[in-house]
Amino acid sequence: MPLPIWVRRLVTAPAVVVLAIALLTTLPVWLLLALAASPLVPGHLRVPRLVFLAIVYLVWDAAALVVLGVLWVASGFGWKIRTPGFQRAHYVVTGWFLRILFWLARWSLHLTVDVVGTDPDTAVPGRPEIVVSRHAGPGDSFILIHALVNWFDREPRIVLKATLQWDPAVDVLLNRLPNRFISPGRTGTHTLAQEISELATGLDHNDAFVIFPEGGNFTPRRRISAIARLRARGQAEAAARAEHLRNVLPPKPGGLFSAIDAAPDAGVIFVAHTGLDRMLTVADVWRELPMDKRLIMRFWSVPPEEVPVDEDDRVAWLYDWWARIDAWIEEHRPAPRPLSTDWTARRSTGAEI
Repeated sequence: MPLPIWVRRLVTAPAVVVLAIALLTTLPVWLLLALAASPLVPGHLRVPRLVFLAIVYLVWDAAALVVLGVLWVASGFGWKIRTPGFQRAHYVVTGWFLRILFWLARWSLHLTVDVVGTDPDTAVPGRPEIVVSRHAGPGDSFILIHALVNWFDREPRIVLKATLQWDPAVDVLLNRLPNRFISPGRTGTHTLAQEISELATGLDHNDAFVIFPEGGNFTPRRRISAIARLRARGQAEAAARAEHLRNVLPPKPGGLFSAIDAAPDAGVIFVAHTGLDRMLTVADVWRELPMDKRLIMRFWSVPPEEVPVDEDDRVAWLYDWWARIDAWIEEHRPAPRPLSTDWTARRSTGAEI
């Protein structure tokens, strides 16, 4: 669980800003130390890259906190922070900082992102969407929100784990917008379904409700545990179907179905991605640096009239889509590509972002 909110606002957030200033002003010293240690570690400039990324991310977090502090003061010390104008301003700030973050990722990690399939902004213009994504690899939720905000001009409403509030900028920004941080078993007087239903109610033309029905990043161990839990609950058919899924966890349908019921006019967009699958632990990330990765994202659009109404039909429909996502991941695992000087992430149309 995250720290109490008063500690996060009055202690953690200011401490991050102070630490970022201290590290930024002494950056040459840290980089020289990292360069000196680099020959002792295998990999091309692995230690300097890691030190640089850690400091840059901390500075990025601190800069976001400063901007959010300015918005808080401008809103009358929080008085108008939930009004439409300031809500839109926070989405604009989200877009700015995600663009900066992915520019840094392209430059330092050689990361490219290609998007294929249906665009959430062109499937049906003016229709809200429920975006259903697999969850695997570091930063995949950042990449998805970056795509929705900066490429498709959507305003996401996201269901997230409460542990993400340990990041001060994520904590402040997303708590000011219509999102829900969920702690399993700790939803107060509301059930998880009620929390999600409230969040999905009232979606407008450019909203995108984002949910990760697996409930966590894919790992082989979690896959085995999830299948065992299905069997223990007497869901033999779901467990049998889940055993055929090799690259994804079996989906938990309750939250998604609550969102669909709360937003019956919304389309459903399924999202698959591959490219960061091998980086499941901190050790994996360390081994893969520099990443030199090509991440591929695939979108499929389902109009609201094609979403089943019956509960059993919906479960079968969701597992059918999860099997399709699983097969697509298996087919599109990118082979390692040679180092390129073209590190610009681009969409499948070839347009630069």
